[in-house]
Amino acid sequence: MTVHIGANPGEIAETVLLPGDPLRAEWAARTFLDDAVCVNRVRGMLGFTGTWKGHRVTIHGSGMGMPSLSIYANELMSEYGARTLIRIGSCGAMQKHVAVRDVILAMTASTLSTPSRGIFRELNFAPCASYDLLRAAADAAERMKARHHVGGIYSSDVFYDERPDLNEIMVRHGILGVEMEAAELYNLAARHGARALAVLTVSDHLLTGEALPASDRESSFGDMVEIALSAAFA
Repeated sequence: MTVHIGANPGEIAETVLLPGDPLRAEWAARTFLDDAVCVNRVRGMLGFTGTWKGHRVTIHGSGMGMPSLSIYANELMSEYGARTLIRIGSCGAMQKHVAVRDVILAMTASTLSTPSRGIFRELNFAPCASYDLLRAAADAAERMKARHHVGGIYSSDVFYDERPDLNEIMVRHGILGVEMEAAELYNLAARHGARALAVLTVSDHLLTGEALPASDRESSFGDMVEIALSAAFA
């Protein structure tokens, strides 16, 4: 056990899917895994381990924002031996050709700041996905005929953003969408020699104002979870 994860040794799989919402972790585990067992309830951050097509998988909540994700990703890798970590979550679209319900595979994650900034100091480290996971996820999306986009995203460290000028710069430079966790996940995976990817479902659109109602979100997130699982075991 660690400070934030109550699982016993051996109860966490080497492959971990990381939704921000612990209830989404429970939904994904019950929907996609066989014999899913709850292995963590500390602070209400639910984690489940089961199997998908015979492969052991843990689906564990990471909370909102990079500081929260940093805690769980660090402990999962350093204390439980997680080697493949895939964020599954929602994002806001920032390009006209990206539609609500589309899937974004984050090749890179730009950001103003991450919890790793103190380590990098003056270095502008470029957080990026593991290529083998990215390629496998794109292949899986193609097979599933799921509308998807591969490219850069923006990991914001605030939810209620008051920088329209910055959003305009992101749009101008082709950033596909905005979320709050992927950049630090990519930093930590690089530091620990692990694999990482963010597979994101567009839940709202910053340019059009369109948004998925809460009742539609779970049913729209199924493709994202299947793509992530397929990529992990390609």
